[in-house]
Amino acid sequence: MPRSSQAQVVRTHDAILDRAVALASTDGLEGLTIGRLATDLDMSKAGVIGHFGSKEQLQLQALERAIALWTTVVWDPVKDTEPGLPRLEAIARRWSDFLGDCPFPGGCFLTSASFEFDDRPGPVRERVREALGLWLRVLAADARRAGFSDPDQIAFELNAIAMGTNHAVRLQGDPKASRRCRRAMERVLTR
Repeated sequence: MPRSSQAQVVRTHDAILDRAVALASTDGLEGLTIGRLATDLDMSKAGVIGHFGSKEQLQLQALERAIALWTTVVWDPVKDTEPGLPRLEAIARRWSDFLGDCPFPGGCFLTSASFEFDDRPGPVRERVREALGLWLRVLAADARRAGFSDPDQIAFELNAIAMGTNHAVRLQGDPKASRRCRRAMERVLTR
């Protein structure tokens, strides 16, 4: 019996996190409320918060779940590609496809979280900053291997294109945004 109880706890925890990620992608991490999650999942507020201890812990775990999904869709399929330009080109394809057909209802989770928490001190901001910083370093490392004279600039431009693409897809409803993203990234990589 304890195994099934533990399995149920894990399933409930996962269900809460899945719903939290979906809600936070449209309403923001600050817009994530225990009450809304409880209502959506037909649970008590105490039942929801009991899995996390605090709203901040819920936000951090939702952020980790979103990072894990992004990693699975964008990075994992290309991580074993030859480092340097081949991997950057593969990243550009995966990243632009991800933005055009995003699994998050509100678009790129990290892009939204970066705007939401750019000036808010605390652990959530630091985790967003850390995750995006790591990605920029990964991009710059491959740009360095590819022989670009300013690898940090290449990483900056690729990231800026992705953030602009999220805006074009979500706010402007541009059906060509994903293709534009890929072309823009390819231009940066063929300089």
